[in-house]
Amino acid sequence: MKLFVSEGNPQCLKVLCALEVTGVQCDVHYVNHEERVVPFLSRPALPALLLPSGRHLFSPNAICRYIFEVNGQESSDLCNQWLEWEATHLQPALAEALHMAVLQGKGSEVSQVLQGPLNFLDQSLNNGNTPYLIGEAVSVADVVLWAALCPVLSDSSLVLGKHKSVKAWFDHVAAMHSCQSAAQKVLQGKGLQGMKSYMQRQPAPQSSQCRDTQPCNSSPAECGEEEGERVVSEEDMNAAALKWSKGLNADPLSKEKQHPILPQEGKRNILVTSALPYVNNVPHLGNIIGCVLSADVFSRYGRLRGWNLLYVCGTDEYGTATENKAREEGMTPQQICDKYHVIHSSIYKWFQIDFDFFGRTTTEKQTEIAQDIFWRLHNHGFLVEDTVEQLRCENCQRFLADRFVEGTCPHCSYPEARGDQCDKCGRLINAVELREPQCKVCRQIPVIRSSKHLFLDLPKLETQLKQWLDTSTSTGHWTANAKQITRSWLRDGLKPRCITRDLQWGTPVPHPDFKEKVFYVWFDAPIGYLSITAKYTDKWEKWWKNPQQVELYNFMAKDNVPFHSVVFPCSLLGAQDNYTLVSHLVATEYLNYEDTKFSKSRGVGVFGDMAMDTDIPSDVWRFYLLYVRPEGQDSAFSWADMAMKNNSELLNNLGNFINRAAMFVTKFFEGCVPAVELQQEDKKLLALVGWELQQYIQLMDKVKIRDALKHILNISRHGNQYIQVNEPWKKIKGVGTERQRAGTVTGVSVNIACLLSVMLLPYMPTVSQTIRDQLHAPQSCVSTMLQGTGTFVCALKAGHRIGTVTPLFQKLETDQIEALKKRFGGQQYEDEPPKEKKTAQNAATVPAPAAPAAEVAMVNGVDPEKAKRLTQAVAEQGDKVRALKAQKAEKAVVTAEVAKLLDLKKQLALAEGKSPEPAPQKGKKK
Repeated sequence: MKLFVSEGNPQCLKVLCALEVTGVQCDVHYVNHEERVVPFLSRPALPALLLPSGRHLFSPNAICRYIFEVNGQESSDLCNQWLEWEATHLQPALAEALHMAVLQGKGSEVSQVLQGPLNFLDQSLNNGNTPYLIGEAVSVADVVLWAALCPVLSDSSLVLGKHKSVKAWFDHVAAMHSCQSAAQKVLQGKGLQGMKSYMQRQPAPQSSQCRDTQPCNSSPAECGEEEGERVVSEEDMNAAALKWSKGLNADPLSKEKQHPILPQEGKRNILVTSALPYVNNVPHLGNIIGCVLSADVFSRYGRLRGWNLLYVCGTDEYGTATENKAREEGMTPQQICDKYHVIHSSIYKWFQIDFDFFGRTTTEKQTEIAQDIFWRLHNHGFLVEDTVEQLRCENCQRFLADRFVEGTCPHCSYPEARGDQCDKCGRLINAVELREPQCKVCRQIPVIRSSKHLFLDLPKLETQLKQWLDTSTSTGHWTANAKQITRSWLRDGLKPRCITRDLQWGTPVPHPDFKEKVFYVWFDAPIGYLSITAKYTDKWEKWWKNPQQVELYNFMAKDNVPFHSVVFPCSLLGAQDNYTLVSHLVATEYLNYEDTKFSKSRGVGVFGDMAMDTDIPSDVWRFYLLYVRPEGQDSAFSWADMAMKNNSELLNNLGNFINRAAMFVTKFFEGCVPAVELQQEDKKLLALVGWELQQYIQLMDKVKIRDALKHILNISRHGNQYIQVNEPWKKIKGVGTERQRAGTVTGVSVNIACLLSVMLLPYMPTVSQTIRDQLHAPQSCVSTMLQGTGTFVCALKAGHRIGTVTPLFQKLETDQIEALKKRFGGQQYEDEPPKEKKTAQNAATVPAPAAPAAEVAMVNGVDPEKAKRLTQAVAEQGDKVRALKAQKAEKAVVTAEVAKLLDLKKQLALAEGKSPEPAPQKGKKK
């Protein structure tokens, strides 16, 4: 790598700091400010990083993030949000401050310009109660913000008296020799004056008087709720009104997909796969959100965008797991596969997963394609033979597949590491390396036996792999964990990977010297994507041997990443047959159940077939799983939270708005949409809704599914507030302009409801269709709204007649949720002692087990069971009150609900043995 920087350039201070802090090796070249080192840019851009692939990075923050990633330090979501805040909020203020201090001699006014950003930074550091922005260790966010502030905060004329947390943090980072060294190289010990030559070449910055300085501190979508009302310019309002007036496209997208779907010239051709679920188990909620549901949402969205998209998946049916399941149930492996393939299919159908084709791996096509790839690898010299030691269970009379061995990780001492990989440290393991191994079937200690096997020569393919990865990860949408896991494999150095196993149930190895063996599942299973597509169409190669035209998206949980980013790509690269490799690798973290893991054997957690029997619609399940989708870190399914989100977000927010908007049309205008005469207030709302739509599209394009969902809910919140402020139910009783105003508010609101139906389609397809049916929405609204950067148009013109309006959602009652929680809570506390265990992401102590029912008696007036019920009731009532306040409901209504809340809190206090006087309320951040 080559880094190009110039002296006196404050942006170059960031990247030099990053290099010094991480110790990453890089050639640094000092050039003048006007040097054009990025050939395709018409203006100078420094700093610039030339990558080994010949590509350039020329965003200072992107370079810093890349340097930290090379060092194995991946940026978290919170870290990325700080970098975004620095670029969008802090930098404009700093540009103005530096211009004033360096060129205008107004150093005394710098404090005022930086007041807003420093106030926020100080508050965030104070609330975080950690030495650095993200936690206990320095991150790329600390380096970038420190370097950005260094020129002004190092100047003695700027006093940080009232920003004590900023001062402590700044001094803490400044104490690092690496940061001081970088500052010396850029500023040459001249402080602000060392930047004069650079600043003289910069355009005068705009004033920051009207700048919003508050960033998001959770997710980009959620920060919108904290920022207060968005500033909308006159230009924004007029542009939104112009879009609104254009109406729908004349040619709607075809409702019916034409099969087989094949790549088309001039189209964006997208091939979507989700990790093939093991056939021998019923998928739980974590499996569903991690793979098939996430891929389904993106696929539905892609079709709405007009992309030519194919979504394939199927059951992974070979391997020891299937053999053991067959033995347990007294069936043949094929019978087990047939049985569970149907179960999987029915579960995914209930969850409305819209596969273009759902197949399986036990087919002749699988054998044909896998063996062809094998022979190509063999003929090109990418396979090697070796004798390996394997674990064999004498009790079960078989060699043990990696996932049927469990023991202590030799690297991090995690006690439940699998025979192929440790879930805690993520490192590869050979099963024989495990300490204290056990057969997971019978819990006997296995013995070591030797066997001859074939290996994929990964070291020989490493250079090709790195070249491809460099391009794919820099141009595609790879999740942070996917890049981090892949990089850690490469950093440790690739080793030959065994591709054969001593089993009977699998794709047979065609080599005569290994005819008694089958392919290892992680060589064989990803080839299932190809064979399943081949079962769908005999022109499958147009998808899988067409990298020039096809973009491949892989969806999976993080434990599957290395096999999709290293092992499978190496197989295809080594085959040298122009295969399509993954462009976008989308991996989730883990979804837990309440405060523990899903466990079928212990009856803990909700599995796919069980969700169907809860009387909760599949759309509500989809919504909640997507709301808590573990995009950046592990998350947990919670019954109480599911009820709260259903009752607040779906019932009180989204459903309430759509129902009111449509009911006004029915009640006040005889079912026909009234004429609309836009005023400034209406145009402002159109602009706000249009901005939310743009954010939704930007996030969905980047597969930020959870964050995009928040913008749908933001729109309905805007709508509720609009209705509440304008009170059309009162104005309709007036005459002239008041009746006209009621009509405009109703017409705008029902069109927002139509837009929401389109945005909801990927998430809640049945609810989306129900809304459009109730509104008699034209089909072309689906193809119009999500084109380009987002087009909010008037889809329901004046005179349009809507249908019958009915409520979309039902409340989830406390007793219903408590019964479900008990039903799926299992018997783990009574049957076995809880394990105190740490994961890689969460080292929190597992809560103590619940006491047996007999011990939950009232002691000193304390009634734990009643307190538990009341806690839930207080949470729900509090949520109801907050929703009413947000919607600016009538004061009498809010007062009555607040009274109910206070009474519940008194009852709760008594049940907990406390004084019934209300304690000061503590806010809870989410």
